Amino acid sequence: MAALAAAGGAALISMVANYSKGKSKSKAVENKIKGILKASEKARKRLIELVDLDAKAYMGVVKARGKSKAAQKRAAKEAVDVPKEVSRICFDLTQLTPFLVQKGNQNLISDVIIAVDLLFAAFNSARVNVEANS
Repeated sequence: MAALAAAGGAALISMVANYSKGKSKSKAVENKIKGILKASEKARKRLIELVDLDAKAYMGVVKARGKSKAAQKRAAKEAVDVPKEVSRICFDLTQLTPFLVQKGNQNLISDVIIAVDLLFAAFNSARVNVEANS
């Protein structure tokens, strides 16, 4: 679920960037907004992939129950890798938002706030999963 919540946050960042394009007379601002859009879309697509990978990793943990300690340890490591990646992506996405607050479409600031809230929730959920499987 962490990856799914994060994907929602990424989608909101993309939406704000899309609605902010073409609004500034500054080429530097326009280029930065286009860069934010590209980065948020790349992250969103990866997060959607991670939703499925997280489910597969959890199934690996379930299947490893009753098997050797080595098999259980390997499954637990795989189960930790996905939420670690989700956490890194969430952090990276939050770094995109201050520019949108400053230079983006001012009518969509609430959407940026919601995106950050989703990303923080996803980050914390992923952190809990890392702790539980470590």
